[in-house]
Amino acid sequence: MPIRTVLVEKAVRRSPLVQRLRERLPHARFQEVDSVPPASSRVRDLLEVVHFKGRFWRPCPGTRVYDCCGYQILHFGTQCTIDCTYCILQAYLDQPNLRLFGNIDDLLREVEETLAQNPERLHRVGTGEFTDSLLLDPWTGLSRDLVPLFARHPNAVLELKTKTAHVDQLKDLPHGGHTLISWSLNAEDVIRREEPRAASLTARLEAARKCAQWGYYLGFHFDPLIDYPGWRDGYRRTLEALFRAVDPSRVVWISLGAFRFMPELKAIIAKNHPRTRITTGEFIRGLDGKLRYFRDIRLELYAEMVKALRAWDPDLCVYLCMEGPWIWRKVLGFEPAERGGLPRILDDAVRMRMGVMGGVTSGG
Repeated sequence: MPIRTVLVEKAVRRSPLVQRLRERLPHARFQEVDSVPPASSRVRDLLEVVHFKGRFWRPCPGTRVYDCCGYQILHFGTQCTIDCTYCILQAYLDQPNLRLFGNIDDLLREVEETLAQNPERLHRVGTGEFTDSLLLDPWTGLSRDLVPLFARHPNAVLELKTKTAHVDQLKDLPHGGHTLISWSLNAEDVIRREEPRAASLTARLEAARKCAQWGYYLGFHFDPLIDYPGWRDGYRRTLEALFRAVDPSRVVWISLGAFRFMPELKAIIAKNHPRTRITTGEFIRGLDGKLRYFRDIRLELYAEMVKALRAWDPDLCVYLCMEGPWIWRKVLGFEPAERGGLPRILDDAVRMRMGVMGGVTSGG
C-alpha cells in the first residue's frame, strides 16, 4: 500500500529519518503533532514516526520452557502491512499502524555503546522481530546506517529478516561480511493463501541470489511450517527452488518451526482473515501455553525438511524454533545442551561460515 499520510511527532521532526522520508515520499502528506494519538483500527496508508523513549537493544522475548537462541533485537519500529494470516503481531501489539522510531541517532548511539561495552562477546542482532526488516527500507534507508556500523565491529553480526524483495539499496554498502540477509520461506500454496501481500517465492529467492553475489551471507527461516494436504510436495518444490538459487556455502543457518499460536490469536485470525483455515488443524497446548501441532505431525514436518537439507549440505546449521530436547534428538540426533546450548550452536555457525570472532565467548 502506498503511504499517503505521515504523522510526525514534533520531537523528531528534524531527524535524519524524517528528512529521508520527506525526500522519498514526495506525494505523501506530512503532519506534525505533539504526540501520535492512540488508534483503535488500522489505517493502511498511514505511517507514524514517534520519539521512542525505551531501550532499542533488547533480548528476544523467547520462552524458558523451550530451547531459545539467545538472539538480540534492535527495535526500530512496529507493525507490518504484509498481513500474513498467522502473524503474532495481531495479538502482540496494542497499536495497529505502521510505526517508526524517529530518534535514529539515539538508536545508533545505543548500538555503539552496547558493542563497545562487551567487546569479548559475540552478538547476534536482528531487526525483524516487531516488523519486517526491509519492508520500509527503500524509504527509511536504515540499512545504510546499520550495515556499515556492524562492519566496524568485529564482535557482532546483523541479520535483516524479510518477506520482501527490497534489496537494491544493499548493493554497494560496505558490509564487511558482518551482515546476513535472511528470508522467511514457505510452500507456494501457503504463500498464496496465508502471505498474499508478501513477495513471491521466486522474487525472494532472486533477491537472495543478488545478495549472495554482493558478498552477503544468507539465512532462511521455514517458520511456520504448515500441515496442509499436499505439504510434502509443496515444501519439496520450495526446497528444490532454494537449492537451484543459492550456493549452500553462503548460508549461515536455516531454522524450522512448526505453526504455533497463542490461544487468543485464534479469534483475531478469524476476524482479520475469515477465509483462512490455518487454525483448524490438530493442536495441543504446549508447555509455553501456545497451541501447537500434535508431536507426530511436527516430527513428520521436521524430518522431511531435515532429510532434504542434509542432502544439500551435511554441514549446514539447521535448528528448531521453540522445541524441547526430545524433539531435537528425534529430528537432528542430538540435544542442544550436548553442544553447549542453542546460542553456542548459532555462534559457532557464525564463526565457521562468516569467519567472525573465532575463539570469543558465546554471548548471543
